[in-house]
Amino acid sequence: MTRPLVLACGALVAELRAVLAAAGLADAVDVRYLPANYHSRPDRIVPALRELLDELDPHGERTVLLGYGDCGTGGGIDRLMAERPNLHRIAGDHCYEFYAGTEVFTALQDAELGTFYLTDFLARHFDALVWTGLGLDRHPELRDLYFGAYRRVVFLGQAADADLVARARAAADRLGLTFEQCNTGRDGLGAPVRAFAYRNEALHAAARE
Repeated sequence: MTRPLVLACGALVAELRAVLAAAGLADAVDVRYLPANYHSRPDRIVPALRELLDELDPHGERTVLLGYGDCGTGGGIDRLMAERPNLHRIAGDHCYEFYAGTEVFTALQDAELGTFYLTDFLARHFDALVWTGLGLDRHPELRDLYFGAYRRVVFLGQAADADLVARARAAADRLGLTFEQCNTGRDGLGAPVRAFAYRNEALHAAARE
């Protein structure tokens, strides 16, 4: 039986590797990543997933976990899953929700709709993905146009890393927003990944008997 496959957003590389390593599953699952900057071009996500599926699972025989929420595809990932019954995805609209959990994320949104979220990855790459990505390095005057409706930055931290907290706080200062920290850990990602991998390990064991 072919090993299970995870197709994930490149923003999850560090966290997914940590989850698989901690569970002793690093060699039990095949993983491929799509570019993290597709966050800014969600129209590219589903075509890129199709391309990888055609390459790695042309006959739809593998069990595949998509390391994505909806991620701005407007239901495109769910429509792809409807075409291919061997696909599964992590519950939630985006990584913010599956890191924090639906209950906590909903409470954060209800408390302040004008919230800009950072994960460890986004705090680490804020300059490239947000400041430069939005052209604020060249036109800082656009900051208030882009972020005028926001009131705060919430840093959803996966690792206990003081440097990342400092980076996230500095990002909030640059955006002119207040800063709050919410330590989520990795279990919002880890639990569904482990369940997926263990389920397939059971299938492997059954096939060997």
